[in-house]
Amino acid sequence: MNKKVIAGLISLAFYHTTSATESINLDEVVVTASRTSQARENVIGDVTVIERQEIERMGAGSVTDVLRMQPGVQINANGGAGTESSVYLRGTNDQHVVVLVDGLRINSATKGITAFENIPLAQIERIEILRGPASSLYGADAIGGVIQIFTRKNLSEKPLINAAVGLGSFNTKTAEFGINGGANALKYGLNISSMDTDSFSAKRIRTGEDDDNDGYHNLSASGFLELELKEGHSWGLQYFESKGRNHFDSGYNNYANQTLQSYAFTSKNQFTDSWHSTFKLGMGVDDSDSHARPNTNPASSSYNPSGVSQFLTEQQQLTWQHDIRLPLGALTLAYDRLEQDVESQSNVKTGFKKERNNDSYLASYLADIDKHSLQLSLREDHNTQFGNYTTGGAGYGYRVTPEWRITTSYGKAFKAPTFNQLYFPNFGNPNLTPEKSDNLEAGIKYADQKLHMGLSIFENKVRNLIANSGPITSSCTFATGCPININSATIQGATIDASWNITDTLQLSGNFTTQSPRDESTDKLLTRRGNRYGSLSVLHSWADLQWGAELTGASTRYNDVANEFKMSGYTLVNLTANYRINPEWKLEMRANNILDKNYVLSTSKSASSISARNNPDYNTAGSNLFVGLRYNMQ
Repeated sequence: MNKKVIAGLISLAFYHTTSATESINLDEVVVTASRTSQARENVIGDVTVIERQEIERMGAGSVTDVLRMQPGVQINANGGAGTESSVYLRGTNDQHVVVLVDGLRINSATKGITAFENIPLAQIERIEILRGPASSLYGADAIGGVIQIFTRKNLSEKPLINAAVGLGSFNTKTAEFGINGGANALKYGLNISSMDTDSFSAKRIRTGEDDDNDGYHNLSASGFLELELKEGHSWGLQYFESKGRNHFDSGYNNYANQTLQSYAFTSKNQFTDSWHSTFKLGMGVDDSDSHARPNTNPASSSYNPSGVSQFLTEQQQLTWQHDIRLPLGALTLAYDRLEQDVESQSNVKTGFKKERNNDSYLASYLADIDKHSLQLSLREDHNTQFGNYTTGGAGYGYRVTPEWRITTSYGKAFKAPTFNQLYFPNFGNPNLTPEKSDNLEAGIKYADQKLHMGLSIFENKVRNLIANSGPITSSCTFATGCPININSATIQGATIDASWNITDTLQLSGNFTTQSPRDESTDKLLTRRGNRYGSLSVLHSWADLQWGAELTGASTRYNDVANEFKMSGYTLVNLTANYRINPEWKLEMRANNILDKNYVLSTSKSASSISARNNPDYNTAGSNLFVGLRYNMQ
């Protein structure tokens, strides 16, 4: 490890940090770490779980606001609500994370990222974050990890209603309503939510047609039906849809519409005491259009008289998984099929339609033997675009005492090139190969009735990184560079996180990550990732009142590979409070950035031209307040 990372590790011994998450429930079940249900205390991987109760307590405005408080997570956003946001796990790229909604991919296969900004918190029951390589379980793109989002679901026998309304700064208005219940063998649920805000200017610019606020509107719904055919056998239907419209700054009355969808049929069958089968057939959709100034010049390469660009990703997904309990441990065998179809039309002259299919076969093994835990996984992917790729992973855990546990693991992962990188007219390079990585990590964890803490140390070597730094060719005429496999990166670091119940009414928690995500050829920091970041929170309860304070921050980041365009470090302070009127009604409040700090998460500055060097930064919110009223039927 380089000296900076070692110094950061030493400093952890003297730096009292602890993740703004719930106290760890050791009886909790985790799914994402192995694709099967595991007791959290037996999980070898580096996992965070965020439950609905914690989401409501935080009162955050977006998924990224929740994620930025978690260990090993950095985020950036191109403005306010609804603008494009990215998530970086352990210093890897924003395209190096697999995001699943109820087990389905809903990302854009053209850009390679998921629209977190259009996944409302009102629709989320639970989030599981798996840090570290997971391609041997989930296939392409899981170099940094997996974020799995579970939509609202309550398997109550009697009908239960939940509802909430809220008002906040920037003329923000939210509302949500849901009902869950059951009738004999049938369970059902439906949740609807909306958000409307004037927000603020996406860029720090107030000239011409950009002299306005860039508002956002979202309407979303999710639902499920689950029918028990007989004991151990059930059918289920699930649905999620989110429609968002956001305005942004680009010298015109620019706005974009985006629809995210996922829907699936699931059959669960307990064929024998030791054999459980799950079959899922579903679809994930990212459908968007962007409205810009029309170009009415037919001779122009960007001729677009309507000013509308359209992008569609459809991903049909099939999984057939068999979990088999053995005399010693458990074996999982699975077949996954992913069919990706994209349509991209930036203007009249620039568009493409492409598809690729992926068939994969997975075998994994889990065992807990006395004080020892073992996890092995092997996966073979057959892709019609880039061929075959094999990944594997191995993990081991040893319980030293009832409180102390040590773990170590190794994993291979890969990322497939996006459709834009491969096929976008005058830019794509069809000869690109997948990015590859090898990750080694070790961890130590402690847990008793009051204190839970862990330290993870990792090194991830990524090869064949795709960079837009290639020369102009006959198929690529972009002056800013064409995509080629050229770079390698080494990401070394450590994350500490802890939660301490000081008393029955006072909790201190938080996390701190020190890392060195660097390009091996230049020793420069990878774009938009810093060396240090973390969060600290305190939560206190007094009778029916609960209040909390959050501290979150990050060190310097850069917007370019040359580390020329600097985004300074920042520290923010937020306050939360809720008052329980009775067992069903609750008042909620959140005050963000109470010190009114001026900070930057993203900038549009670049070296593509002389004028681009003076481009504005993307805006962030100053001090703002949100209050709400929530009802949960008991």
